[in-house]
Amino acid sequence: MSEYENMTVAELKELLKDAGLPVSGKKADLIARLEESETHDDHVEDEVVDEDDDDFDNYDDDDDWDDDDEEYIHVAKQKPVLDDARKAALEARSAQQKSQPKFRRQEWFRYRRLSRTGWRKPKGMQSSQRLNRKYRSPMARVGYGKIAAARDLHPSGFEEVLVHRPEDLDGIDPSVQAARVGGTVGGRKRVLIHERADELGIRVLNRRRGI
Repeated sequence: MSEYENMTVAELKELLKDAGLPVSGKKADLIARLEESETHDDHVEDEVVDEDDDDFDNYDDDDDWDDDDEEYIHVAKQKPVLDDARKAALEARSAQQKSQPKFRRQEWFRYRRLSRTGWRKPKGMQSSQRLNRKYRSPMARVGYGKIAAARDLHPSGFEEVLVHRPEDLDGIDPSVQAARVGGTVGGRKRVLIHERADELGIRVLNRRRGI
């Protein structure tokens, strides 16, 4: 006699709900459905155990479980040799950039396409922004210029030198200057420039991944 015979229909339906099975039918149908589910689960467990045993039997101690791929080694980016005056100039420029307002184009709040473009000087005779009214965005002026000692310097402190050929790297001082490859340089010549820069110990600011 099955253990399900002593259970009520409500209890049988709860078991069926937990197993994700239908709860319709008479008590005999519910019991048969539960017994069939148990038989199916036991069969699946036996198959899983057999497969695991086969995998363990086929395991060879000589198999190489070590990853042959080379481990990625992080290489820190090259830093320039800065004197105290240049360090102070970079810090002053950073502070100026934080306090500088964002220059927006005229009517940027009205047309979405204008909010995505850069700065344009307003030229209308009755332009509120050109007249520098308080409720309009500020205009780019000479007074917002950064400190002259840090002008044209990369944020890292390097002086940027534009190169288009590997020969252009010969006159660069690696301690204070870094190379920037021109946008019109092709892929093959770019590889040669990177190889030459590695030989001379020069940092390439716009170096691409994988090259």
